[in-house]
Amino acid sequence: QVQLVESGGGLVQAGGSLRLSCAASGSIFSINVLGWYRQAPGKQRELVADITRGGSINYADSVKGRFTISRVNAQSTVYLQMNSLKPEDTAVYYCNAYNAAIRGAYGTVRDYWGQGTQVTVSS
Repeated sequence: QVQLVESGGGLVQAGGSLRLSCAASGSIFSINVLGWYRQAPGKQRELVADITRGGSINYADSVKGRFTISRVNAQSTVYLQMNSLKPEDTAVYYCNAYNAAIRGAYGTVRDYWGQGTQVTVSS
């Protein structure tokens, strides 16, 4: 089992910045991808960004150039630096962790998720 603990959400004005953190613990040797998803009211959960153990990064088009994901492997911690925030970035942000081979075989049902942290951007 893997436990994910997020921190760093809050309320910010449009154009502002926030930094989210997620610390992974437990059977982290099995995990090779860490990332962030978000879910706004009435919408499906969507990928924001993820990063592999080797450092390959994937961003949603809507956040490219504004958000930066980074990872400290030794600490099994992933960060999401969010700049130039917009009201449409308002959502609950979830930390996600998975093993790419297991996801390929089983889909996302065996992913690990944090409890979520609220990000609210006021206009």
